[in-house]
Amino acid sequence: MGKKQKKMLARILVSAVVFAAGFFLPLAGWSQLVFYLAVYAIIGWDIVWKAVRNIAHGQVFDENFLMALATIGAFCLQEFPEAVEVMLFYQVGELFQSYAVGRSRQSIAALMDIRPDYANIERDGKLEQVDPDDVAVGDTIVIKAGERIPLDGVVLDGNSTVNTAALTGESLPRDVGAGSDVISGCVNQSGLLRVRVTKEFGESTVSKILDLVENSSTKKAKAENFITKFARYYTPAVVIGAVLLAVLPPLLGIGMFSVWVARALTFLVISCPCALVISIPLSFFGGIGGASKRGILVKGSNYLEALAQTETVVFDKTGTLTRGTFQVTAVHPARVSREQLLELAALAESFSDHPISRSLKEAYGRELDNARVSDVEEISGHGVCARVDGRTVCAGNGKLMDKIGAQWHECHKTGTVVHVAVDGEYAGHIVISDAVKPDAARAIASLKRQGIRKTVMLTGDAKAVGESVAKQLGLDEVHAELLPADKVERVEELLKQKSANGKLAFVGDGINDAPVLSRADIGIAMGGLGSDAAIEAADVVLMDDQPSKIATAMRISKKTLRIVHQNIVFSLAVKGLMLLLGALGVTNMQAAIFADVGVMVLAVLNATRALRTKELE
Repeated sequence: MGKKQKKMLARILVSAVVFAAGFFLPLAGWSQLVFYLAVYAIIGWDIVWKAVRNIAHGQVFDENFLMALATIGAFCLQEFPEAVEVMLFYQVGELFQSYAVGRSRQSIAALMDIRPDYANIERDGKLEQVDPDDVAVGDTIVIKAGERIPLDGVVLDGNSTVNTAALTGESLPRDVGAGSDVISGCVNQSGLLRVRVTKEFGESTVSKILDLVENSSTKKAKAENFITKFARYYTPAVVIGAVLLAVLPPLLGIGMFSVWVARALTFLVISCPCALVISIPLSFFGGIGGASKRGILVKGSNYLEALAQTETVVFDKTGTLTRGTFQVTAVHPARVSREQLLELAALAESFSDHPISRSLKEAYGRELDNARVSDVEEISGHGVCARVDGRTVCAGNGKLMDKIGAQWHECHKTGTVVHVAVDGEYAGHIVISDAVKPDAARAIASLKRQGIRKTVMLTGDAKAVGESVAKQLGLDEVHAELLPADKVERVEELLKQKSANGKLAFVGDGINDAPVLSRADIGIAMGGLGSDAAIEAADVVLMDDQPSKIATAMRISKKTLRIVHQNIVFSLAVKGLMLLLGALGVTNMQAAIFADVGVMVLAVLNATRALRTKELE
């Protein structure tokens, strides 16, 4: 509990004790008025002051005005204890609300507790602790074991494991060493790292993430806009209704004027829309905070709301559903063993930096002895031939095999096929392709279970490659051999096919897909552990590059909207019933304020459930 909340609790307790003492004192006339005014001042001075200040600023119709009007009206009707009780109940409710909101904000702050306090910078051979804002690009910083990485950079020397959970939601640490990129906000778990800074603190990953979460409230969902508009018209309407309730029945000869004024004041107390005004934005704030804990950054509550309405999801292929890097996916030997085929191909390609050559060397996985290789000849558009251990080894495509007269055959697998021949004899082939991400198929299946009507893949790759990936993942449609402009056209066509209220989400890497990310109803980017283009281009960023997080984001969105709708229905239902009972004189002011406070507290506590997303994984 914060200082402000403790002060309020003290005021409530003091005023409650003094108020209770009034029942045992011989009060009458002016002494009674002065006593209850004193108690009222202790518990309600701030509400009256806020009402006066807001009226001076042109904000007349708010909950402070309603409470001040109702309680001062009760004093005018000489209902002194009732006026104090109403204000006391109201302040108890405000305390509960403040505590619940504070707890939710603390939870969100804890989820995003990634802002570094300092950086260890090397100056003149000594370490100096400085503010991360004071570190320049190119400076060398030192991160000790257990410290948070303060700025983005490249490891110069040292080996360690890095905990990225605060950014990605993943508990599995990453191994880093010389040449590895590291990003701010992560925790260095073991060794000492010397890092060259590549971005200023204001441009670092941690700053951008914090900025996104902190400013997400500026982009309101329809439900929040509804509440804003609702309060704008609702409050003046109930004030006018209360005035009519106080004046019309007595003028028509129905009951006494004092009776209807009392009912009108009760009507005003009940009408306060606190539960709606507070709990709806809090629900969305909680949903965004809960999503950030899972490594999902949502740039506004409008996007969180739109995720629940998504019916078509369009994917880029490379870097989104696939890893985006070449790797050996199949080895089919003919006259040699699998290991020998990989070794021969890797040695023949050992002097090349081509992505295919690198993937062959990575698949071999051992140190290559370049002394075993000589007479290397690269044949453009065909492959490479080299002398390996005195034998001629050729590795390349079918054209190269035809050129040297080797009897080769096609492979049934899709991808880039490297055929290998030794001294003119065919030795087998190796398939290299962009491997599908481990959770891609699970992501598609999960989306379909959630009611996504259509999953589509757009790719610039060859048709055979695109269709192979689509079949493997269970996608509904695939469009291949597309340029960036073609992707936009396809998305335009798909937008026309969706229902009136349905949304289309595009998932890409945020670098080459910016036009499509912008055109879709919701742009979802693979963050790549801090890709600037991803964070800038998209509405939603998945910080750990896992497509399965799309379904998690949609589940969080639907849960948040359920909570919002529950609060709207519950608050309006209880409010409507109590307004009717108050107008008929069935309920008094104390019961009215108790009901209002109860609804507000329950709605706020329900809203804080949006923070809890563990069960949605």
